Amino acid sequence: MDVHSPKIRSFNMSRIRGGHTKPEIFLRRLLWHCGYRYRLHRKDLPGTPDIVFPSRKKVILVHGCFWHKHNCRFFKWPQTNPVFWKKKIQENCRRDRKAYAKLSRSGWHYNVVWECQLKGDRLHRTLSKITDFLEPTTPPPKGNFL
Repeated sequence: MDVHSPKIRSFNMSRIRGGHTKPEIFLRRLLWHCGYRYRLHRKDLPGTPDIVFPSRKKVILVHGCFWHKHNCRFFKWPQTNPVFWKKKIQENCRRDRKAYAKLSRSGWHYNVVWECQLKGDRLHRTLSKITDFLEPTTPPPKGNFL
């Protein structure tokens, strides 16, 4: 059972945007303070990555746990309109897989950071893994999921 009326739920959903999300902005600020410089939302790259490091040919995709079906406590299948949501979320996952493959084929290394990894005690470990991914000393695997 939804805790909001359909009108309020509709209003809330209309405010959700694809870019410049809170987790993405939070990660960008952390990276900036660590001295990393980047570009945002390069439309010429598959999947329009959130954070792009052109000179390193590396990208970071910041995924919301609900919208991209992460296996964590933040993802639960909605009870209302389940057919719509299952189709919507599965299509998001399918589009993600295609973007990962295209990025790899074009020589780009990518890293997926999940919204839940930027919260609480996981933040320090996540930032450490991102730093390892960005450092040029060791070539990372093309698809590195944190």
